Amino acid sequence: MTLMDAEKYDPARDRRRRTRIVVIIVFVLLAAWLVYHYRDYPERDAASKFFAALQRQNYEEAYGVWFRDPGWKQHASQYSKYMFNDFYRDWGPGGEWGLVKSYSVDCSLSPGSGVIVQVTVNSRAEHAYVWVEKADKTLAFSPSEIQCGNWWTWVTE
Repeated sequence: MTLMDAEKYDPARDRRRRTRIVVIIVFVLLAAWLVYHYRDYPERDAASKFFAALQRQNYEEAYGVWFRDPGWKQHASQYSKYMFNDFYRDWGPGGEWGLVKSYSVDCSLSPGSGVIVQVTVNSRAEHAYVWVEKADKTLAFSPSEIQCGNWWTWVTE
């Protein structure tokens, strides 16, 4: 094939190729953002199940979610470090948060082997913070607090 026999330039073909490349790049970036943004979804879901049980005032179920053991009553002695009575005192109607009428899981931060989840309870200005262990999804009191920011923090969280 010589220079004189070369194919004629087709601008539509180049446009389709460029469009495909742009679509693939946008798709890859969107997929990467979704994977990054929802990396703590299982831990957020565990916190959400916990507060949903509190909202239903099913404290025994909430205690089971706290230790990720729905059958905790059969071996309650395993949880002697945080007995159900102590749990009920902390999270029951007389606890710091009172009756949970509403809640929203706001944001999370994963600083190591677990995830700190910030939850707004009963639309209060102060937030509840729970630590969710990544390995077994058990809950605990958070060792520190985190700050959820504006929409940009949500995008980059």
